[in-house]
Amino acid sequence: MTVDDDTAALLARARAGDQAAWNTIVEQYTGLLWSVARAYRLDTATAGDAIQTTWLRLVEHLDRIQDPERLGGWLATTVRRECLQVLRRNTRERIAPGGDAGLDAVDTEAQPLDAALLASERDAALWTAFREIPDRCQRLLRVLMATPPPSYEHVAAALDIPIGSIGPTRARCLSRLRALLEPTGLLDALPGARTANGGAT
Repeated sequence: MTVDDDTAALLARARAGDQAAWNTIVEQYTGLLWSVARAYRLDTATAGDAIQTTWLRLVEHLDRIQDPERLGGWLATTVRRECLQVLRRNTRERIAPGGDAGLDAVDTEAQPLDAALLASERDAALWTAFREIPDRCQRLLRVLMATPPPSYEHVAAALDIPIGSIGPTRARCLSRLRALLEPTGLLDALPGARTANGGAT
């Protein structure tokens, strides 16, 4: 039985009300959804809300998912849209005159949540370099680092980019990060960085 067959069976069981099948779907794809949400630098609670809304959207459209191999892409696209809606809403709140709306606005200049959790100087330096590469590179690398690793189809859906551009773009992004890390002696801190120009896949 292939992965797609497994997914098709899980979807069929979930449509029939099988809670265990639904739990398995959530377990399989939650890592991908968190990687997409983190790429937009939302705080934990807000990212969690976007992911929860995505699961609610799946419940609403469960009968419409006919192609199991597209489930991951559909989920990634949905959570990406939810994150963008949150960012647009927070932007409107920041610029709204009067009131205390600005107190609840997301600080887009704040460090990513991941960086705040890193205690060592080495890791802090790595995240400093990471934040200096373009946003599109940061988003791509974050999504690719999801556990379990997402398929290129899921990555393309999550970031709205062509599948064929993922590999070359990843190599260019790692090359830029490598150039920033080389003077610091932290090159080995990034898995795959030394192979960025050597045909990494």
